[in-house]
Amino acid sequence: MKRIILLVFVSLLSVALSGCGYNSLQVKEEAVFKAWSDVESTLQRRADLIPNLVETVKGYAKHEQETLQAVVNARSKAGSMQISAKDLSNPAAMQQMQAAQGQLSSALSKLLVVVERYPDLKANQNFLDLQNQLEGTENRINVARQRYNAAASDFNGSIRKFPASLTNKFLLHLERKEYFKAEEGAKAAPKVTF
Repeated sequence: MKRIILLVFVSLLSVALSGCGYNSLQVKEEAVFKAWSDVESTLQRRADLIPNLVETVKGYAKHEQETLQAVVNARSKAGSMQISAKDLSNPAAMQQMQAAQGQLSSALSKLLVVVERYPDLKANQNFLDLQNQLEGTENRINVARQRYNAAASDFNGSIRKFPASLTNKFLLHLERKEYFKAEEGAKAAPKVTF
């Protein structure tokens, strides 16, 4: 009789645990971490391309040192910002990282404006290849950010839904993940003048 009761109890416990979300919450958190790794790898790709772009422009635009230095400094600052998996729940750390990446994007935009002044540079095949790679990288960064936000949304929703919310509250204690947000002033349309 005790054996039957124990068997029924174990069966009910396994059924209850399979529906509590314990495993699925952890799988979803891992998906967030993977998506974050994808963001980091695309940011690294951009950081790796920038020195080549700067050196190519330097050859043509020696007197544009201030703009080139701004790009180098922004790249250095953005490269030094490290966000670990546990920082994905820290809004301040995410905001600092996004600010550093925004400064780098701004510096790159200024560099491309400088490039417009040098017709020979714009026609140089090496520069064109670098510019295309940089543009492709910016697109990859955007896609990686969107995928990260989707994974964070799925995870954040899962830890709030019943019964997984109880599993998280009493067993896992997983924290909500922060989203990538638009930079300050991103809603304003860029001004284009010819």
